Amino acid sequence: MASIIRETVVGVGAEQAWDALRTVGAPHELFAPVLTDGELNGETRRVTFANGMVVNERIIDVDDGMRRVAYSVLDAPGVRYHHASMQVLEEGPGRCRFVWITDFLPADAGPALTPLIEAGSAALKTNLEAGKPVTAATQVP
Repeated sequence: MASIIRETVVGVGAEQAWDALRTVGAPHELFAPVLTDGELNGETRRVTFANGMVVNERIIDVDDGMRRVAYSVLDAPGVRYHHASMQVLEEGPGRCRFVWITDFLPADAGPALTPLIEAGSAALKTNLEAGKPVTAATQVP
């Protein structure tokens, strides 16, 4: 199994970042322009990437205490197994750390996944620091 771990310091407080990240039904807002659409149906989320790829993800957990979302991609091309978590950690006043950990098989899928994760992390940082809103109506309870 292979893993990709990315940490990004974001210039907003942890609560503000978590409020946006926990809104799992609107990933296309937080991760724009990498994602162009997202829809939550029960525990399954369908996301559309800017390159046209569409994947279905199972939301495994949204943990308010740990500020952590865990999910698994169910049908990514060339990926047999996928599990990821995204977490927001306190970094000080007006700063937080976004941690994205992805485990996957086969290991040779890494070159395809890495640019998406890096672009997604950069998009989250840009969108949060710009104060772009995320639709609260699509948060899970």
